[in-house]
Formats: sequence, structure tokens, C-alpha cells
Amino acid sequence: MTRIALLGAGGKMGVRLSTNLQRSRFDVSHVEISEAGRARLRDELGIETVALETALQDTDIVVLAVPDRLIGKVARQVIDKVRPGCALIVLDAAAPYAGEMPERDDVTYFCTHPCHPPLFGYETDPAAQRDFFGGVAAKQGIVCALIQGPEDHYALCEEVARTIYAPVVRSHRCTLEQIAILEPALAETVGATLCQAMREATDEAIRRGVPEAAAIDFMLGHLQIELSIFFKAFTDGQFSEGAIQAMEEAKPVIFREGWLDRVFAPEAVRRSVVSICNPGHTE
Repeated sequence: MTRIALLGAGGKMGVRLSTNLQRSRFDVSHVEISEAGRARLRDELGIETVALETALQDTDIVVLAVPDRLIGKVARQVIDKVRPGCALIVLDAAAPYAGEMPERDDVTYFCTHPCHPPLFGYETDPAAQRDFFGGVAAKQGIVCALIQGPEDHYALCEEVARTIYAPVVRSHRCTLEQIAILEPALAETVGATLCQAMREATDEAIRRGVPEAAAIDFMLGHLQIELSIFFKAFTDGQFSEGAIQAMEEAKPVIFREGWLDRVFAPEAVRRSVVSICNPGHTE
């Protein structure tokens, strides 16, 4: 049986992973340093944690379910305690892309991250419709990258990824650099920032006298159809001439020319991941 050491098992993400791993074929040792996290595992899942040294003995895979800023530190703490051929799985590209992982040629490094349930997933089950994060009831895609290690380790690590993020409908093989482009650049630098701007714009409409419920219904309803047109979920949809004119007039007001290059240039992505892993760091 494949043995997994899950580090950070009692954290917010760790509990999600622990829940899904309970239903898997893997033999899992749970490691959690905080008393609150250990209590959460015990009370919610009936899981008892073990010491780090015990979990790492002859383990096949180490899953680092810890914050980005701690991944490098934790990896350096365990790298000399794992056997040759062990695979370390990180749940975000930031730390490995920023060069935070310790050098050791005889271990595998693997990165995986959830896409999260899509807006147009066509879920009919109420529980799936309310599973916005994924890993509970709603179907989602995942991205995976074999950073270093033998090719046959990809399938094993992908199986772990499909298990912890289940139910998974699509698994996309990417490079580490491509996952770093997806997050933070695409999903956070652009996506989350624009979402924040749309919320601020909605609040401004409310401040100018539009009833709050009306503003929120109007914005969310229009976002659904606008996104469905741009992402081709609503293949028969098209924008009116007035909407097209409004967009053309708004883009130079809202966006600075060349913003895509400033966000997605390799040096910009690297600066972003270094900042995420080392808050306050400047180059």
C-alpha cells in the first residue's frame, strides 16, 4: 500500500484533503503541529495525528498542505528525513517556482492545484451547487506538473491529486511555469483583482442611490451572460452594438495600455511568486 505523510493535516486545506484521503486506497499518516488542528481532526474526522519523524519513516509521498510562505521552510526540515525515491507534492506553484525547494536529485517534486468548480458546470445536485471551492460534491478540473523525478511518478502523484480534489473531471498536465502563469498571474493578479473592482463598482452604484438588492441582482445576472458569451458557454449569445461601444470607450479609461505584458511577463510572474513566499521581499 502506498504510504502518504500529510503535513498540515489539521489546517483548513488539510482537513479537506484528510476527508477525501479517508476514502482512498492510501495509508495516510497525519501530521499537525497546532492543538486546534489536532482537535479538529479528532473531533470532525476521528483521526489521530502522529509525530513528523514517525510519519516520514519509509513514506512514499509527502503532501505539503501548508501556506506558501512555509513550504520552503517545511521542505527543508523534511528533505533529509525522506528516503530516495520519495515524492513531495506541493499544492501551489509559488514556492517551487520561486526556488524555495531544497536541492536533492533523488526525490520527486510534483505540483498540483485545483481549478475549482466552474461557473458553467451544469450541476443539478444542491450540495454540488453550493460547493464553490470544490473537493466535496462539485466536479472540477485540476492542473499538475512533474517538476523533477522519473516519468512513472507522474501517474502516482496525479492519482493522489485526483483523490484529494475529488470529484475531478479533467486533469491537465502543465509545466511548473504554466501553473505559475495560471496562479497567481491569471487567477489572482487579474481574476481576483477584477472581481474586487466589480464589487467596488457595485458598491458605487449603491452609493449613488441604486437599491442594494437591485444592484447586486443586476450585476451578477449580467456577469453570468457576459462571461458565458466571452467564454463561449452561451454559443448563440452576442453583445449589442451599444454594449460593444461601451466596452470600447471604457477600456482606455479602466486599463493602462500594455497591462497584459506587465502582468504576464516572466519577470513579473517571478516577482509575484517571490513576494507571496516572502512577504515584504523586494528585488
